[in-house]
Amino acid sequence: MIIYPVIELQNGKCVNLTRGQMEEPVVYDVSPLDAAKNFVSQGAEWLQVVDLDAVGQLEQNNSELICEIVKSVHVPVQVGGGIRSMSAVDWWFDHGATRVVIGTAAVKDPGLVKEACTRYPKKIVISVDAKGGFVAVEGWRETTAYTPLEFARQFELDDLGAIIFTDIDRDHELPESSLAMTTEMGSNLIVPVIASGTVKTLDDVSTLIYLPNIAGAIIGRALFDKVFSVADAIAVARQHEAA
Repeated sequence: MIIYPVIELQNGKCVNLTRGQMEEPVVYDVSPLDAAKNFVSQGAEWLQVVDLDAVGQLEQNNSELICEIVKSVHVPVQVGGGIRSMSAVDWWFDHGATRVVIGTAAVKDPGLVKEACTRYPKKIVISVDAKGGFVAVEGWRETTAYTPLEFARQFELDDLGAIIFTDIDRDHELPESSLAMTTEMGSNLIVPVIASGTVKTLDDVSTLIYLPNIAGAIIGRALFDKVFSVADAIAVARQHEAA
């Protein structure tokens, strides 16, 4: 299982959103470039970078900063945030992204995913966020009528690189949260699943390792809050591989 440290950017700063609220970010006192280099120095094999300003479709964005990160690290970078057109997909691949993540647009324009997968096989990732058992879009502000599994299944024959699955209820530590939906996604999909929002402790990393078809874990808050390090998380994953 690959550990994906995630750097979420808002106004050029590393942040984490409280309950998905763009207006209430936790801002970290570290430059995004330094955070990226630190994660890589600890052994990160991939990075994920998300432009939250682009998610909110604001006039400013962090594309220049993300390009600097891509150029400054020697590991592949998965880029997401507000990517809603083929021209945007092309732009990111032209500027060094290894994989591009499509979220809201996968719901509102599924044809974009299919076109992008044809042009960039195994390099497109869709992000499926679930809230109350249904897919949420527009930065978690809107809930659809799709269940995560039925939504993801429409793309199974496309040449996706992976599917990121975020259980928002678990990310927010709601009482009804569990790993049941993450397990269901992994068990029923052929495409590799990357779990997001589930890891708060190293025990969570240990648990994910044993779930079917979970190919990776995206971790942000726990790393920035120094609950554990990237090296710690990778060590847990590799202990299992060795076993």
